[in-house]
Amino acid sequence: MKKHLLLVITLLSASVVLTAQEKKNEKKADKEFISADVDKEIQGDTYNRWSIEVDFGQSKGGKPYADGYFASDPDKFMGGFQFNHYGIGARYMLSPKFGLKSHLSYDDIKKLPGSRSLDFKVQHIQLTFEGVVNAARLFDIQEGAKRFGMLFHFGIQASQMMPKMNTAAGSNKGRKELNGGIVVGITPSYRIFNNVSVFTDITINSNVRQHFNWDGSYSDRSNNLTGSLFTTSLGLSFALGKGKVHGDWAIIKDKKDKEIDELSNRIGEIETLMNDSDKDGVPDYLDAENNSIAGVAVDTKGRMVDKNNNGVPDELEKYIDKTITNNNNNNTNTATVTNGMLEQLINDGYVAAYFDANKTKPTNASADNIGFVLNYLKNNPDKSVQIIGYADELGSSDYNNKLSGERAQNVKTILTKAGISPSRLTIVGNGIDSSVDKNSEYARRLVRKVIFKIK
Repeated sequence: MKKHLLLVITLLSASVVLTAQEKKNEKKADKEFISADVDKEIQGDTYNRWSIEVDFGQSKGGKPYADGYFASDPDKFMGGFQFNHYGIGARYMLSPKFGLKSHLSYDDIKKLPGSRSLDFKVQHIQLTFEGVVNAARLFDIQEGAKRFGMLFHFGIQASQMMPKMNTAAGSNKGRKELNGGIVVGITPSYRIFNNVSVFTDITINSNVRQHFNWDGSYSDRSNNLTGSLFTTSLGLSFALGKGKVHGDWAIIKDKKDKEIDELSNRIGEIETLMNDSDKDGVPDYLDAENNSIAGVAVDTKGRMVDKNNNGVPDELEKYIDKTITNNNNNNTNTATVTNGMLEQLINDGYVAAYFDANKTKPTNASADNIGFVLNYLKNNPDKSVQIIGYADELGSSDYNNKLSGERAQNVKTILTKAGISPSRLTIVGNGIDSSVDKNSEYARRLVRKVIFKIK
């Protein structure tokens, strides 16, 4: 019987090695390794497939038993517990979802201390060859499960039973019998480190060639050589290989999905480039001044036309002149009305400086608008201006209050260096402007600004 057991073990071990070698020579699947955690990328283009598993726990023979012998204590919760199972195994994942494993275990099946069963003791050595299914990947929940995992395993097993003592039911001490059958189990797990995880395993064995009862006596013919064994255990799994994480935990995307994502990103970029924030007919990617006043003529680069370089767009200047001419032909009053119109444009927010996210320096396109205010102040030396800064809703209130104040201060510095006395300039940091949808990137651009109030 020793020879038979050795032959079975040799054949099963050879099958594991040959299968692993064949898979090693196959082409890589059309997959790409991304990371171990959804929110943390691990650099590398491979993941570990091999793992070594060690476990210990309890094995209980379900049936058959001779009269007076049993494994559980009816007076204890769950029938009682004793450590009598020790195992070691190896697993190789052919793909992120499916793999193979072999497991060698030793069980010391005996009377539960304190139970009313008669004494018995049986040595049980078992070797399994099984298929493995990564349930988390099979049901596509690995990203949500994060560090938790779940494996199903099922296959065939060969074992040797040997009574270690003579009993009233039979004197079979030292005799050995070979068994065979099927095995099925479930293995919940939790990853401690990238290549180390803890697991618990629940396995059921169904024998189809069991001659002995679990107490060591020969089984009755009516049992038809059947028997069952239940094992619960706790163990550690160690991943082997050059990769930084085992395939059980890696986030792996199909390359086709990646190509689709890249195409979607490109389309999104094109849509972004074609946006026209200030609705002047020039796409943002060509627009050198994407905050031009609505209705004012622009050139091919989106800049408001100002041929005489006086800081006032020509079309706006024509509108002011026409309005003034129609309402008053008095030159003195014309100047007053003109200043009033310009002051209204400034105070109503038509003239503003804009900023990129988390920046305190105005965008290049804001130079014309700051120049507009500069020209107004130079032409009206009795006027002063209040410079009011704003920020979008992203970030804390304290941060945005500080940011809006710094934006106002930078605009004041620009005007001061351009020749305006600091005494005519006051700054206010108004913090967050919540008038737009904070989830819209382009809407947020409109509130990262500095506006002006003429005093």
